[in-house]
Amino acid sequence: MLIKELPKTERPRERLKKYGANNLANEELLAILLKTGTKGVSVKDLALSLLKRVGCIQNFKDINFYTFDGIKGLGDVKKQELLALVELAKRIFLETNLPISKSYQNPETILEDNRYLFLGLKQEYFYVLYLDSKKKLIERKLLFMGTVDRSIVHPREVFKNAYLCSASSFICIHNHPSGDVMPSKADIEITKTLVEIGRIQGIDLIDHLILSDNNYFSFYENNLME
Repeated sequence: MLIKELPKTERPRERLKKYGANNLANEELLAILLKTGTKGVSVKDLALSLLKRVGCIQNFKDINFYTFDGIKGLGDVKKQELLALVELAKRIFLETNLPISKSYQNPETILEDNRYLFLGLKQEYFYVLYLDSKKKLIERKLLFMGTVDRSIVHPREVFKNAYLCSASSFICIHNHPSGDVMPSKADIEITKTLVEIGRIQGIDLIDHLILSDNNYFSFYENNLME
């Protein structure tokens, strides 16, 4: 049944207005976001197809552009809108204001403010935190995605951005989706390279953290910053 064929009091938008968003079912909320269905498929049926594909609403945090491929009525624009919504939800609930004034002196503080960046990711993301002379955050930048190796993580990009924001030092963070936080040979090599170049340039690498969902590895804590 198409939305326009439902009694007005049973349409998602009218129900939201009358009862509040917290009283709507997941498919009703999705239907409002999707706006329209397609020929032969109501927007509510489309919403139910999305929920069936992911299994449960919590799994929306892990969706990517290809999660809903093949679902009739869901084109690129709707996919982009859903991805934007999921990312915005993560930031609303998991990100406080960018902690410009906070001083990053230990791995626990770094993880506290940045762990949310890696939730639900299925590939490696490489961030650099650029710091001032007091180790306060100037800028956080995603520089690379994919397997971390020399062909992906290039020191030129790391230091180019350091110059642009006048950083005195920096911290690297990337994730291991496998859950194993022990550094690979490539992780050790790129860290060594960044340390060496940083000393020459006077922009020191303070630490390199590898994260999983519930664990981390710190090069600094393990005396691997030489």
